[in-house]
Amino acid sequence: MSKKSPKIVALLAAHPGDPRHSPHYTGYFHCFNLRLYYEAHDVLEELWLVDRKAPDGNFFKGLIQLAGAYVHLQKNRLKPASNLFRLAETNLAAYPPVHYDLDLAAILALCRAMIATLAASAWTVNPWSPEAAPFLRLNPA
Repeated sequence: MSKKSPKIVALLAAHPGDPRHSPHYTGYFHCFNLRLYYEAHDVLEELWLVDRKAPDGNFFKGLIQLAGAYVHLQKNRLKPASNLFRLAETNLAAYPPVHYDLDLAAILALCRAMIATLAASAWTVNPWSPEAAPFLRLNPA
């Protein structure tokens, strides 16, 4: 358990979850969709720290990097955001198009679009806004 664990327990208690998955995994999406990207990172990191060497370690790492990229966009740090989108894309591309009930093809397209948009502006225009923030949804059972 990390020093962040009490905060994460509180975040996990605030959403209904999904019995098909770990509360940390579904908590990631709950936080991400509320635009609490740093918290999404923290919630999933608790799962990743236990599973990082397992076959899905890079999957969880890629999702953490995706949330981290949005943290950087919120703070207007465009080059670091682009770098994290690239790392997320690399880690997630190793998995099938749908993995853990998540449409990875759509996530990869999102990463590629953000990388291209940031590069096209020479990292001077932030494409993120609360109104246009992505919403990640798990596929239904």
